[in-house]
Amino acid sequence: MPHHQGPLEEKNSMDITGLIATIPLFQGLPEDQLEDLAAIVVDKTCHKGHFVFSEGDEGEGFYVVISGRVKIYKLSPEGKEQILHLFEGGEPFGEVAVFAGENFPANAEAMEESRVFFFPRDSFSRLIGKNPAIALNMLSILSKRLRRFANLIDDLSLKEVPGRLAAYLLFLSQEKGSKALDLNITKSQLASLLGTIPETLSRILGKMSRQGLIKTDGRRIEILDATGLEELAEAERRL
Repeated sequence: MPHHQGPLEEKNSMDITGLIATIPLFQGLPEDQLEDLAAIVVDKTCHKGHFVFSEGDEGEGFYVVISGRVKIYKLSPEGKEQILHLFEGGEPFGEVAVFAGENFPANAEAMEESRVFFFPRDSFSRLIGKNPAIALNMLSILSKRLRRFANLIDDLSLKEVPGRLAAYLLFLSQEKGSKALDLNITKSQLASLLGTIPETLSRILGKMSRQGLIKTDGRRIEILDATGLEELAEAERRL
């Protein structure tokens, strides 16, 4: 007996198609291609602390954060956490391992209650065969991310910690279009992202405040002197 979609099922698939249309990876795709994507997606809810995948797991598909936040990190042999990325709504993750046919090179964990869409590799590859436009969109987004990541590697490896922090605050300010930043991660997570320890980070934030570069209030940081931060980021001045 053929299965007819009930009103709830139909509404749900329309909601999912609408959400997929807002993902930068798929923006501009025609309705029928968005519906094809909605037909293969797996809608997942991850509670805080839930592992989306672990390092070494097979890359069976990639993910997009719909709401909440997911951190990508590695653990050192001593168990020290190094955060590599923080992803929020609309951002894909795990896609490089999938297209390279490799295992995931790091852990992905929900930092809060998060909704993620999972796109299985085999079904997605078949879709790309039918609609090459999907792959072109992805290439554009991924190349931008690669540039950002290359800059971040530069910042982390070549700059002193004050320069890394200055570059990160300027980056956040550009992303949010504001000089007032509400950090949505803890100081220890920020320290891990910048490759340092919380004590060092606190000391540097204190020095930046005393020199009038920033004003801090809990997790809120206001940039008072963007030029000074740029000089610090470019190693043209020291704290």
